[in-house]
Amino acid sequence: MTAGDLGTRLRRWRHALHEHPETAFTERWTSDYLAAELEALGLVVTRGLGGTGLVATLRRGSGSSAGAIGLRADMDALPLHERGDLPYRSRTDGVMHACGHDGHMAMVLGAAHVLAGEGGFDGTVHLVLQPAEEPGRGADAMIADGLFERFGMDMVFGIHNTPGHPAGRLSTRSGPVMASEDNFEIRVTGRGGHASQPQMVVDPLVVGAEIVLALQTVVARAVPPSEAAVLSCTEFVTDGARNAIPGHVVVRGDTRSFSPAVQDLLERRIREVSQGICAAHGATCEVTYTHEFAPTVNHPDATALAVAAARLTVPDDLVDADVAPFMGSEDFGVLGRAVPGCFVFLGNGDEPDAGGNPLHSSDYTFNDDVLETGVRFYANLVRTALPEAGA
Repeated sequence: MTAGDLGTRLRRWRHALHEHPETAFTERWTSDYLAAELEALGLVVTRGLGGTGLVATLRRGSGSSAGAIGLRADMDALPLHERGDLPYRSRTDGVMHACGHDGHMAMVLGAAHVLAGEGGFDGTVHLVLQPAEEPGRGADAMIADGLFERFGMDMVFGIHNTPGHPAGRLSTRSGPVMASEDNFEIRVTGRGGHASQPQMVVDPLVVGAEIVLALQTVVARAVPPSEAAVLSCTEFVTDGARNAIPGHVVVRGDTRSFSPAVQDLLERRIREVSQGICAAHGATCEVTYTHEFAPTVNHPDATALAVAAARLTVPDDLVDADVAPFMGSEDFGVLGRAVPGCFVFLGNGDEPDAGGNPLHSSDYTFNDDVLETGVRFYANLVRTALPEAGA
C-alpha cells in the first residue's frame, strides 16, 4: 500500500468515527465499527471489556514469549453541539468528537494495518480501545474486567493530540506528565431570612464568599514551591431569592496535582479552611472530596523507547523529550499505574482552524495531516520495543 492509499484510508476511518460520536459507555456503534475493521485486518478481537471496550491482538514471530506491549486509544465523545459545516460533521445533535478521540482511534487502526501487513517485529501487540475516558472511568472498568490478566503487557503506550503545538511534533517526558483531578463540594448551612433583616440571619453567602477567597491561598501558602498544584472554585450556588438571604450555599471546585502527598494536602486544607471560617460565623459545613483522575506518570524505560521511536519518525527538531507537564488529566494514568507506560503528545497545529482550536470546544477539529505521523510513530515504537531477532 502506498502512503497515499494509507492516508486515504486513515481519513475515511477518522471521518466515519467523527460522524458517529457516542458518549461514555454508550460507544456501541463505535465498538462495532472498530471490531469489524480490525477483524478484516486479521486481528483477533475480544469485546466487552469495560462495557463497550475491546482489545485486538496481533502476534508475529515468537508471539507473547518475545514480549508484549499495548497501544491504547480512547473511544468516547463529548456532549457538545458541533459548530461548522464539515461534510462529515456529527450526525448526533449535541454530541461531538471535540477531543480528537476519533483521530486517536484512526491512528491505532492505521498502526494495525501497517503492522499486520508489514510485520517487522517479534512479539505481541494488544490494541486497547477504551471507553469512557472523559469521565475517567473507562480504564478502571477495563482493568476490573481483567484487561491485564487476560492480555499480559510489559508496557502500554498512548497518544493524545495537542492543539497549540506545531503539527507533527512528538512530545513526552519521564515522570509526571499529566495531573490528577480531584473534585470538591462544600455545603455551607447558615440561617436564612428576609433581606431587610440581616441581623437575624447567619448569612451563608458571605461565609461561602470568604471560603472562596481563603482557598486561593492554599496553593500559595501550603503547597511547597517545588510542587505544582491548581485549586479552582468553579461553582457558587445558593437557595436564596432577590429579597431573601439564603440558608444554604454550595461551593464546588477542582484541584490538580502530580503526587498523592499533594492531593492529601489539598484535601486537608480545604476541609480545615472551610470548617474554620464556618465556625467563626456560626455556620456549619460538609465537605466532600473525590478522586476523579489519577496522575499520569511516565515510566523511564517506556519513555526511552517512545523517544527513540519519535526520533525515527520525525526530524529531531520535532521531538521534545522533556516537555513541561500538563495540568490536564487523562484516564491513561490508571493504566500506567498497573504496568509501565508512556503517554505521548502529538502536535495538532498552532493556527486557528488548522488544528489550533482548543480541545473541548465546539469548533475543535482534529488535523488529518498528522494521522500518518501517529501511525508511523506507533509502528516504529512496536519495532523498537519488540525487535526481530538479529535486527
